[in-house]
Amino acid sequence: QVQLVESGGGLVQAGGSLRLSCAASIRTFSSYTMGWFRQAPGKEREFVGRVSWRDGSTAYADSVKGRFTISRDNAKNTVYLQMNNLRPEDTAVYYCAAKYFTTIQYNYWGQGTQVTVSS
Repeated sequence: QVQLVESGGGLVQAGGSLRLSCAASIRTFSSYTMGWFRQAPGKEREFVGRVSWRDGSTAYADSVKGRFTISRDNAKNTVYLQMNNLRPEDTAVYYCAAKYFTTIQYNYWGQGTQVTVSS
């Protein structure tokens, strides 16, 4: 049974930083692409970024490019989302997700962690 547990959310002022962590109980963690998504109140869930299982390459939504950085530590079965220069519009519940090898859909999701950015 795969479990993903996010942590690190909280309240921060605009311009501040937070680092989210996602601990995964996956035996073959290195075989999973790990993604971060977010959902703001009244909005649909949106893609934030991902780190590939294949080569560790990353991709980001335009709205966070240059401010957010995703990294992974396969030895710790953990993926991170470093968020800098936060803006009020980054306020959302942030979710990590995992998909196996070249699977198109993300198979597993965490419970989410709240990030609130005050102006």
